[in-house]
Order: sequence, then structure tokens, then C-alpha cells
Amino acid sequence: MTIDVLTKPHTPNIELEAPPVETVGVVGAGQMGSGIAHVCALAGLPVRLLDVNAEALERGRSGIARNMDRQVAKGAITEGDKHAALERITATTDYAAFGDADLVIEAATEKEEIKRAIFRSMLPHLRADCIIASNTSSISITRLAASTDRPARFIGMHFMNPVPVMKLVEVIRGIATDEPTFQAVQTLAHRLGKTTAVAEDFPAFIVNRILVPMINEAVYAVYEGVGGVAGIDTAMRLGANHPMGPLELADLIGLDTCLSVMQVLYEGLSDSKYRPCPLLVKYVEAGWLGRKTNRGFYDYTVTPPRPTR
Repeated sequence: MTIDVLTKPHTPNIELEAPPVETVGVVGAGQMGSGIAHVCALAGLPVRLLDVNAEALERGRSGIARNMDRQVAKGAITEGDKHAALERITATTDYAAFGDADLVIEAATEKEEIKRAIFRSMLPHLRADCIIASNTSSISITRLAASTDRPARFIGMHFMNPVPVMKLVEVIRGIATDEPTFQAVQTLAHRLGKTTAVAEDFPAFIVNRILVPMINEAVYAVYEGVGGVAGIDTAMRLGANHPMGPLELADLIGLDTCLSVMQVLYEGLSDSKYRPCPLLVKYVEAGWLGRKTNRGFYDYTVTPPRPTR
């Protein structure tokens, strides 16, 4: 028996038609949710962008407009494209707005209990045929799906940050995900101009299974005095030809998210090599979460940002 048998759904040997996705809901108006709404709207899809915080919704819409302005300045889109896309985005705090959605993408904080609470609130307002996708970067799709009334129509759709720039979407099937749901999400990702990588439902999937332990090891290198923050980032940019050092990248991702992924890996795989670095834990406890709090491994209140260690 192979791993594929354990994780891929059993479907009859018949042609299954992927349901069309023409209206999208997005839960969470933070960096990821706003980015997903951005690319969906530019692709011509009506978007219902939901957040429980009205101020977060306003920040999200403003961020989308600024990012589209950058695309206009670069000639990637026209001013008309921008205005049309912004008109397609409806901001709301009411889950009832998802009543006409063909697919809803959850892009909330990387905490399983928060995601489960969102699904409980959302489900009464969805059509029976609506697909649910989670943008989780590490949590079991099978387990999340089991907390809903539609495991067959539940899937992982992990966008990369920043969503309008990064071309990859990881697509992750849970054990119950059916073939039409998988095909519908593949089709949607390609409509958004993305390339997909299909990952099995293991902790952290592909990208974060490889990337976040590298970041964690860079934090250990600081913790153990192997090098300073600036030296480690310079070494990896110039020595490994990475566009951004691992600690700069950690600040961009959010140190709380990095810690959450490491905890999922450590708990899910029971391997000591995935133990979160104590220094990463301390930074998160201090509220030094990276760029979003203006302080992480760098202090962003000064220009250029100054290493904090």
C-alpha cells in the first residue's frame, strides 16, 4: 500500500464534471485574504470579502487599491482594470453575503480553533453545492473538512505571500475531497494566472515543510551565536542566491505564523528536528511578530530597518 492510497479520494471510474466557480467568498481581510480577493476580482470574479472587524475590512480594501495602483504604474493593468476590479469586491461583516458563492476561501489566522469557529458560523449561509477551501499553510485538510457538513467539497488552496505577485498555489486534497472539487479549484487557480502544485495532506504540505524549518534553523543560528541577523541574511542572499534572507522572510511571513507552522510539524510528525527555536517563541511572546508589528528580527521604525540582534 502506498501513501497515495491513504490520502487520495476513491472515486468511480467515470467522468466527473467540475462545477463552475463564478462568485467567490473570502474570509479574512488581512494580508492573505485581501490578496486573494485582489486576484479574484482582477480575474473578473465577483468577490464577497468578509471580516468580523469593520476596520480590518477598510484597511483591506485600501491595501488592495494601493497594490492595484502599483500594478497600474508598472503597466501590468490599466486604470480601467483597477476600477472594474474594485467594483467587483463587496466588503461585509455578515456571513449571509456568501449565499450566492460557488466557493468560499477561508484565509484567517493559522489557528485551528479559529478556523473551525469560522466554518460553524459560515455553514448555515452556504448553498449545499458551495465548495469550501482553506488557505491554511500547515493544518490537516482532512481534519478541517471533518468539522464541516461537506468533506467531499472541502479542499486546501494555499496561496503564497504576496498573493498578487507569487505564482504558486498549493492544492491539497483531504481524504474525502472529491474529483469535481479538485478539478474546480485547479480550473480556478489557472483562471487567476497561478501555477498549481498538488500536495498530499501531510503537516505543512510542500512549501512550508521545506521553507519554515530552514527559517527555524536560521533562528537557531542566531540563538546559538553562529552569526548575527544581518550576517545570516547576507550569507543566504549572496551565498545561496536567495532573493531575501531567511530572517527577513520570517518577518514578512509573520513570526507567529512561522511558530504555528513549526508547532504543527513538531506535533504532527513527532520529530525533534522540528522543535521550534526558543528564541522564535520569545519573539512571539514579546509581540515582535515582524513587519506587521514594526518589529521582529528587524526594527522597521527606522530606515533602513535595523537588526534587533
